Amino acid sequence: MSDGLLIIGSSQAGVALATSLRALGYDEPVTLLGDENHRPYQRPALSKEWLQGEITNESLMFRTQDYWDEHDIQVVRNERIVRIDKRDNGSGVAHSMSGTDFGFDRLALAVGARPRRLLLEGVDLPGVLYLRNADDALELKARVPDVQDVVVIGGGFIGIEAAASLHKMGRTVTLVEAAPRLVARAVGEQTSAYLLEHHRASGIDIVLDASVRRIVANGDRVGGVELGDGRVVPADLVLVGVGVIPNTELAESISLECDNGVRVDESALASDGVTVAVGDCANLPNPVPGAPEGDRVRFESVNNAIEQAKVAAYAIMGRREEYAGIPWFWSNQGAIKLQIAGLSTGHDRTLVREDPERGKHSVLYYRGDRIIAADCINHPLDFMAVRSALGKGQAIPFDAAGDPTVPLKSVTTDPADLVPAD
Repeated sequence: MSDGLLIIGSSQAGVALATSLRALGYDEPVTLLGDENHRPYQRPALSKEWLQGEITNESLMFRTQDYWDEHDIQVVRNERIVRIDKRDNGSGVAHSMSGTDFGFDRLALAVGARPRRLLLEGVDLPGVLYLRNADDALELKARVPDVQDVVVIGGGFIGIEAAASLHKMGRTVTLVEAAPRLVARAVGEQTSAYLLEHHRASGIDIVLDASVRRIVANGDRVGGVELGDGRVVPADLVLVGVGVIPNTELAESISLECDNGVRVDESALASDGVTVAVGDCANLPNPVPGAPEGDRVRFESVNNAIEQAKVAAYAIMGRREEYAGIPWFWSNQGAIKLQIAGLSTGHDRTLVREDPERGKHSVLYYRGDRIIAADCINHPLDFMAVRSALGKGQAIPFDAAGDPTVPLKSVTTDPADLVPAD
């Protein structure tokens, strides 16, 4: 009997790979293995709707058990793989911590990433939490009713989303960020400034350019956060969100090339030419059309997990398809819905489209005459127009986009119609 495909990691990418394969007619056994004692679930809502009690546990689940049964996908929970014996042809055996062995003809790694840990005095105190998976979210939600003062360390998406949720739940929230602006890795300066102004106005105390010296104890639990300037911010709970580290240990143990993730090609194939790696753990060639040759990226987004899993499924079926597309992201932060299309890296000018009365704010990024990205706050029409234009290779002329009352869709044009800027 065939051992089929073993997918290590029942994440968004792992689920997308399994379901894509069945949709393509893959008829070999598929085992979807996760190290948590939960059915495969969606993570983005953990810091927002689920934490606030707006959706139920069941709403987080990707699929019903009936679906897995009907599509003959074996979902294995609570098994952590600690060693892999792999043969030259790509088959092998994965050994779990429990002593169970999982044979495979082909291997897929969807092992994701783990939170970057603080190395400070007091980080092991009760009440210092991270938010990455369901167990983290369950602990956070259980502690919230008994706390008032919360310090969030980290001004990235997770930190801001959780801070906005906790503030909405009536907690006093201080957000501490080491950089001079919020979400500096993902958005431009104008978007950072808008987010800062909005969240401060809503009542969240945001401290930028701030180092954390230590976590202060109050008896046997957390009591505050001491900043580099000596100020101690009171805290009944500290939530840390300072980035993630891709899980590459298993890949390295079977001699796959790794560099800020498992290195894969445009078809999600790892360096052995057989194993696939998808999602947050994968370092892939930049899929944006026109990206510099040799440029590589590692995305942490639902869209990337799904799209990369599709090309990985084709590769497993013996059909080489290249992942080439426009990345997009979103972040719900209280009253703000931020949507990002494209990558703004390398832009040389920006254009702001603003409608203050309706809370709409978009920043368009250009490289020369070419639009390359947009940050859109509460402006889904701008987001969809830019995303569509980027995907079709169309242009949104800088001069024509300046009037915020004019829909971007109406000024989208073929690149050949552009008049080069002086």
